[in-house]
Amino acid sequence: MANDSDPRVFFAAERTLLAWLRTGLAVIGVGFLVARFGLFLRIARGETHPASSLATTLLGTAFVLLGAAAIALAAWQHRRFVQQLSLAERPRDYGMGWGIGFAFLLAVLGIILAAYLVFGSALGH
Repeated sequence: MANDSDPRVFFAAERTLLAWLRTGLAVIGVGFLVARFGLFLRIARGETHPASSLATTLLGTAFVLLGAAAIALAAWQHRRFVQQLSLAERPRDYGMGWGIGFAFLLAVLGIILAAYLVFGSALGH
């Protein structure tokens, strides 16, 4: 059993954060594909002026927002957990803010992608 000064506790939390980042990115990717799938079908049918489908755009945007929320919540939870660790449990000279900052950046980019999907669809792109 690990004692109170075991840095493996922190690294386990880091691995959990990374797993949530991968999951969130996968959900965002699926959302983008779903949002653009209606446009792909219309192009495949040979429509001269294809526009993306409202249903696939909304469903895809929901997936993108869900993935962004998962990433943001995972980063927030990780930050709360790391703050509760003692200094002995944290690796010395390790930049703990990078992972959290990167996660929040991905969440913001996911929200921007969702806005692009909604407004791009409304503008006919």
